[in-house]
Amino acid sequence: MKHMKQPNLIFRGTAALGVVLLVSACGSGVATTPEKPGTTGGDYEPVTVENCGRTLDFSEAPSAVVGMSPSQTGLMLRLGLGDLLVGQAQTDTSDLPADIAADAEDIPVLSDDAPPTREILLGAEPDFVYSPTGYEFTAEQGFASIEQLEQAGVGAYTATGGCLERRNVGTVDDIFIDIENLGKIFAVPGAAAELAAQGQEDLDEVAEAIDGLQKLTVAQVFVEGTSLSAIGAGIEYDMIQTAGGDNVFSPEDPAFADFFAASISPEALAEENPDAVVFAVTGPEQETATIEYLRETFPDMAAVKNDRLISLSASDTFPGTLGNIDAVRQIAEGLYPDAFTGGRD
Repeated sequence: MKHMKQPNLIFRGTAALGVVLLVSACGSGVATTPEKPGTTGGDYEPVTVENCGRTLDFSEAPSAVVGMSPSQTGLMLRLGLGDLLVGQAQTDTSDLPADIAADAEDIPVLSDDAPPTREILLGAEPDFVYSPTGYEFTAEQGFASIEQLEQAGVGAYTATGGCLERRNVGTVDDIFIDIENLGKIFAVPGAAAELAAQGQEDLDEVAEAIDGLQKLTVAQVFVEGTSLSAIGAGIEYDMIQTAGGDNVFSPEDPAFADFFAASISPEALAEENPDAVVFAVTGPEQETATIEYLRETFPDMAAVKNDRLISLSASDTFPGTLGNIDAVRQIAEGLYPDAFTGGRD
């Protein structure tokens, strides 16, 4: 692939560059099957789960949890575990969905636009910390490491798609692993099964709608000012595939062999001439700026000519969020609108 290089930026194992670093939950419904956390109709049975190459053992359900980003906080709320949350972090990076936002109003905020420091996190006295990526456990950044948390008796769980070894090969359905594991850890298997079933139903509806359609080519990019990067691996890549798109950048390209994103020149994107461009943004201003950049820089590109510029909330592209499922549907609707509006023959 021409004109591509690895970006000279620190990623947190998340979807985008620069400030696009954290996660948010999506609009899927809260589980309606109430369960008392820590019980399955009897005494708590010890649980063992695998997470990011580590084996986590629980002799009892955690009772003091910190959601290290809005997506993790939101998922805990959707599992009916809000009463266990003693802290929420990185709250300014994305909003919780309207239907659960009020449930988080009384949860102490430990940090706004970055992970909490080690002192602040441990000061909340959690016994379980749920993180979107491994970045939140980087001691060099002043955060509590997994080892330090273990020494303090705190269980540390990272979203499956945010594990370092999976960041380049993660898939949308990694979220189902997390839902199942949390259902076991907190002894709420019914709520977890219900939430997973709804998510799978949503994905199945998209698959049925796009079945048999000729695939459009898609480039997923991130624009910050005049800097352009392409996404060619990881959960973001799988989103395009699951939504019925044909990625013009892929893990087979050398630029994405070790990292899911790479800096790209405008010439490289113009050469691919995708039918659609997908991009993640943190808000309306970035969305407007990105669209203006794409239209001004690539007036002859098929995606621009046909107005197939699909904007996603950056929070929906990060590992460990139900928003991944929402993003799949949004991409599919942007690519094949007639398949979702009754216009398909």
